[in-house]
Amino acid sequence: MKTLVGTGHLIRLIARRDRFRLPVWIVVLALLVIGTASAFIELYPSEAERLVLANTIVSNPAIVGFLGPLYDTSFGGLTAWRVGVIGSVLVGIMAALTMIRHTRQEEETGRRELLGATVVGRNAPLTASLIVTVAAGLSIGAFCAAGLIGLGLPRSGSVAFGLGFAAVTAVFAGFSGLAAQMTPGAGSAKGIAVGIVGASFLIRLAGDGGASSGLGWLSWLSPIGWFTRLRPFADERWPVLALSVGLTLLATSGAFWLAGRRDVGAGVVQPRLGPASASPSLRSPFGLAWRLHRSSLLGWSVGLSFIGAVYGSLAESVRGFLGDNPQLREIFEQLGGEAGITEAYFATAMGILALIATAYAVRSALRPRVEEESLRADPILATATPRIRWAGSHLVFALLGPVLILAVAGMVAGFVYGLNIGDVGGQVPRVVEAAMIQIPAVWVVVGVAVVLFGIAPRYSDAIWGVLVAFFLLGQLGRILQFPQWALNLSPFSHVPALPADELTVTPLVVLAFLAVVLLATGLVGFQRRDVDG
Repeated sequence: MKTLVGTGHLIRLIARRDRFRLPVWIVVLALLVIGTASAFIELYPSEAERLVLANTIVSNPAIVGFLGPLYDTSFGGLTAWRVGVIGSVLVGIMAALTMIRHTRQEEETGRRELLGATVVGRNAPLTASLIVTVAAGLSIGAFCAAGLIGLGLPRSGSVAFGLGFAAVTAVFAGFSGLAAQMTPGAGSAKGIAVGIVGASFLIRLAGDGGASSGLGWLSWLSPIGWFTRLRPFADERWPVLALSVGLTLLATSGAFWLAGRRDVGAGVVQPRLGPASASPSLRSPFGLAWRLHRSSLLGWSVGLSFIGAVYGSLAESVRGFLGDNPQLREIFEQLGGEAGITEAYFATAMGILALIATAYAVRSALRPRVEEESLRADPILATATPRIRWAGSHLVFALLGPVLILAVAGMVAGFVYGLNIGDVGGQVPRVVEAAMIQIPAVWVVVGVAVVLFGIAPRYSDAIWGVLVAFFLLGQLGRILQFPQWALNLSPFSHVPALPADELTVTPLVVLAFLAVVLLATGLVGFQRRDVDG
């Protein structure tokens, strides 16, 4: 028990540090679920309307691949289908970020060593982080269940829904604790943890989307797939929760085992020693930035290319099935399309890819803040290197990185779809154009991140909440009948939905101008403020 001494004090410290961050996650996710259920009750009050909607869903692998299978046509079943997978991904990301923030990042900044010099057991930080993260997941599940019950939905299905979110949180909290032991850097550990969430989503997508081809078993390899297999509101399969419990125990046991066998501040995987003499390319800020960003840029490009290939392979099934189906056509048009169903599909798919690419762009834009907090910026800025030049070297990747990522992902999606229908030359340019049209909106989000970094650096991480809000507005705003002013808050809502819509240049110019103003404001703020850790 000596290794757990001080756990209670650390729990209170973590709760105080995240007293704003975690409540926002809890409230937003609970409102997402409750709002979706309320919208279905209002929009599809009769069983006949819900059956029409269900028939269009279960017969199409593209829809099932995006959002998972639909097991029941009740209000609860539709809610579990519409937000179950999205919510699972979000709680997984919440768990990953929270765990890394209070484990590996504490070691990287040196605060863990200071705590270790007091009466704090070796396993107390990891235990406290797990308790707080899992408690946050349980809170999300409890609020979701209470809200669904309050809307009159069945109690057992509501409880299963809430426990499903809590189980997903626990699994990814365990894996994130394991990732925190692997590398000495918080950025690498965060990349591993979030990558596990992304891989779980992709495995589930391949399994659910390819169920008709015999690939449905893949969903059983994914913790996110376990949420759908729990089947809230559709004869719940309670034993599925045992899979999450078992995997959580296995991951956390591994995390504690590794934590007890490594030095504080070190990772199981030690960094490779570099050459004795630095490369001439590192003599400039841009050369150093390239060294710091190149692996991330490659990884994100490969990851989004894979997603693009999946979207491209599913496009033909959308085209073939939905041509004479007005109900599902209406659903896709609500998601942003106005013309042909395939065009609407690609407009939606490229919008999702753009939001994912924006996550890379924001991460790159905040890299100067990471360097500043870790005190690595001080030796560089103590030389004759201007601040703007140093920060600008990172912004090159934040601005041009998503251009490359979206171009490659769009090219892969268009190539796969064109190959399926025998029109590679015609489809690749159209899909690439649909991807590249998103760039001005991505740059606006980067501009907001730079403003936070330059003027209010301690609140830089708030940009992630902004990005999540934009994602939810884009994916659920129209279906939940949000007012137009709320939809207009997202820069992505002003982007023409190519290839479905006509190209209009004016909103793109306005977005680009706004991005320039935001970037300039943030850089001027950084030029004038103190550099701190």
